Amino acid sequence: MKSLAILTLLAVAGLCEVGGDALMRSFLHSTGAARFGWFAASVAVLAAYGLLVNLGPWDFGRVIGVYVVLVFLIAQAVNFFAYGIRPSLAVLVGGLMIVAGGLVLAATGRR
Repeated sequence: MKSLAILTLLAVAGLCEVGGDALMRSFLHSTGAARFGWFAASVAVLAAYGLLVNLGPWDFGRVIGVYVVLVFLIAQAVNFFAYGIRPSLAVLVGGLMIVAGGLVLAATGRR
């Protein structure tokens, strides 16, 4: 697979993982019959994540390292835009380390 196709697939998988987690959070914090809709949606979206992240013929360890960067960035965006929570200094510093690690993995991987 080409690099752009891999990144696109991983980004969609990341959206599914973070979105599924957000849906599961809605299930856990809601009441009434609607909560089971949140649960069903979270199960479906998380299953899609599991399928997407494992579709490609890649070095699983290296690609998952890059994937972690995408999930971190998506999670911070969702945390900010959906929940109104700004990242703390610790999250920003840790996130810079995560991104740096992902760049190293992306740049030094087998071609």
